[in-house]
Amino acid sequence: PVDVLTGWRLKRVLAEFDPHVVVAWMNRAAKHTPAGPWVLAGRLGGYYDLRYYRRCEHLIGNTAGIAAWIRKQGWDAGRVHHLPNFSPDLAGMAPASDITLPPGARPILAMGRLHKVKGFDVLIRALARLPDVHLLLAGEGVERDNLVELAARENVSARLHLLGWRRDMGALLAASEILVCPSRHEPLGNVVLEAFSANRAVVASAADGPRELIVPGEQGLLVPVGDVEALANGIRLTLDHTAMAQRFAEAGRTLYEAEYAQPRVLARWQEFLHTVRKAG
Repeated sequence: PVDVLTGWRLKRVLAEFDPHVVVAWMNRAAKHTPAGPWVLAGRLGGYYDLRYYRRCEHLIGNTAGIAAWIRKQGWDAGRVHHLPNFSPDLAGMAPASDITLPPGARPILAMGRLHKVKGFDVLIRALARLPDVHLLLAGEGVERDNLVELAARENVSARLHLLGWRRDMGALLAASEILVCPSRHEPLGNVVLEAFSANRAVVASAADGPRELIVPGEQGLLVPVGDVEALANGIRLTLDHTAMAQRFAEAGRTLYEAEYAQPRVLARWQEFLHTVRKAG
């Protein structure tokens, strides 16, 4: 509320750059980006407070669900657009070389901020029901100590591998049999797209994003949010049925190539930018 300089600085930079279209990336940018001779579009990666976007002529949701929600808030359909995220192509990567597991271990991967909203506590409780499974957990955050304590209480510390922040998502996916996304709240789920690109089956909670990306039994399995038993059963089912997991992986890769590969998404962005420029 006391930031009086950002809007002024943005106005100066934009006047010098002289763009045709400006995209404000989420709340703070949308609040501070000034009106001008450019077309102003706001991009939302969640169900945000639309008061931040009052100056915007167009709004972009990175899921169809977010775009539909914006329209329900009273925005004209012609000013609301769905432009998804893309994932880099992670297929064919060599497995991460710094991960050593005992013989017979079944590695599964989860990635994201160590925050309660990501549901990693649910996954650790599910791990206790899967004695041969090792969880590779890539990420950092405020819940790290709590997750370590929970793993000790559940007697799974030896099978929980906290990897910290990583950039080698393809190598981690290649070192794992499946990806698990146990989020309590997930507007999209970039990790699901990354798994699709890497030919890995997915077991996810039925949060908004995974529910939009996965048709249950086609690209993966969905389980009720926060349900430890269902998550454990879904992981076991996918690990134990190799042909089914391969079918999920192939369907996910097909969807990735059709909708979420970088060239596809960038082509949609280019079309959007040219369209709103002409309209403006």
